[in-house]
Amino acid sequence: MKVILLGELRGKGGEGDIVDVAQGYAENFLFPNKIAQPATPGNIKQLEERRHNIAKREEQRIADANATKAALDGKLVTVDARIGEEGQLFGSVTTAQIADAIEAQLNVTVDRKRIARSAAIKTAGRHNVTIELYRDITATVAVLVGKDDTAPAEEEAEETVAEAAVEVEVESAE
Repeated sequence: MKVILLGELRGKGGEGDIVDVAQGYAENFLFPNKIAQPATPGNIKQLEERRHNIAKREEQRIADANATKAALDGKLVTVDARIGEEGQLFGSVTTAQIADAIEAQLNVTVDRKRIARSAAIKTAGRHNVTIELYRDITATVAVLVGKDDTAPAEEEAEETVAEAAVEVEVESAE
């Protein structure tokens, strides 16, 4: 069934696009939620008259997405989480926590649903997270879980304790 999208639909298209979807999806989800309308000849004619306004809004959305990308790309945000033995977290870092950290530290509001992760963040350290801002425009943010210098400092302390124990054993053996 052909429908005219009234807003962006992830994976299908943007406002004003005519796409083909399943009839049940259109009738049960898209039409009741005012995301699309049927692609009838009358609706298509109205769409042609609105093309100029849609193009203006599209340009504005792209400009906003590029500005947000410039503000986010390559930045580092810190997320505090309880870290157990060997750098493992108690649970995982959620997209809501990442969105809250971005808003608090960078003063940029990001929808948590736009944050894409390949796998759950369950270890301390740096993790790169991709944020899908608008269609093809994405930004990459580095998320630091815990403190950056905590893990190496603990390892160095453990190494010096182990070296001291070896020196004590060597001295007692002589």
